[in-house]
Amino acid sequence: MFRIAIASGKGGTGKTFVATNIFRSLLDSGQNVVLADCDAEAPNSGAFFEKSLIGTIEVTQQVPVIDTGKCTYCSKCHEYCNYNAIFILPPARVISVIEDLCHGCGACTVACPEGAITEKPVSLGEVSLFSINGKRSFIEARMDIGVMSPVKVIKAAIKNIDGAGEIAILDSPPGTSCPFIQTVAPADYVILVTEPTPFGLSDLIQSVETLRTMNKPCGVIINRSGTGNNDIYEYLETEKIPLLLEIPFKKETAMTYSKGDLVVKTDQFFAEQLLDMVKNIISR
Repeated sequence: MFRIAIASGKGGTGKTFVATNIFRSLLDSGQNVVLADCDAEAPNSGAFFEKSLIGTIEVTQQVPVIDTGKCTYCSKCHEYCNYNAIFILPPARVISVIEDLCHGCGACTVACPEGAITEKPVSLGEVSLFSINGKRSFIEARMDIGVMSPVKVIKAAIKNIDGAGEIAILDSPPGTSCPFIQTVAPADYVILVTEPTPFGLSDLIQSVETLRTMNKPCGVIINRSGTGNNDIYEYLETEKIPLLLEIPFKKETAMTYSKGDLVVKTDQFFAEQLLDMVKNIISR
């Protein structure tokens, strides 16, 4: 399986627009392809496809449960917790677990000398598996409301792309924090979607520098080209980063997308551009 992550340093650049149109183009051309929406905080790629739910997988993590009858309030669990998820007042003999801060690392369980800590599963979100045209072709990660980090839900979604196709498109969360890292880490190539504006350039630079520390090859799609300035082109030339495609700003494109439709369904030239781009990436 060849995995292509579609990412961006900031939201609103057209990352999901690119991911969904690439997926549709590959699907219509007969490719064995799967799309994973890894933007678990706000997944919306599924809105563009007619699909059937195959099943869901609940994603949980183990959080500590403290038996106050055994606890001696020695504070070892609190000292070992790097996330401040255990609140303790030894003189008042008060101790509690702040589940929203817990990362499920298990350090407190190891640290407790009295064996007063057990664990229970807590839901973080779910991974939904869908079929399109009779094949398992779409996977959606969705975290529960109030959960601090979507990383484990993203991990579960990516795990389920195995065996689903020969090409995987990973729609990454925006930014360069942990959810971005988790999505691009298993990718063979990263397409960064940006816009020709100062904000677009600033966030693109952060994304490129992050990917370089990970030794991940990348190229850039400039969306809404023809607006903004030329600084981003100069940056790409100086840093020798491939410009994969320019998508010009068109009112018709924005209207089509706002209606929940895909441009490649009516614009064959755009579909061929995306297919050629993916073909060149894989062959390279």
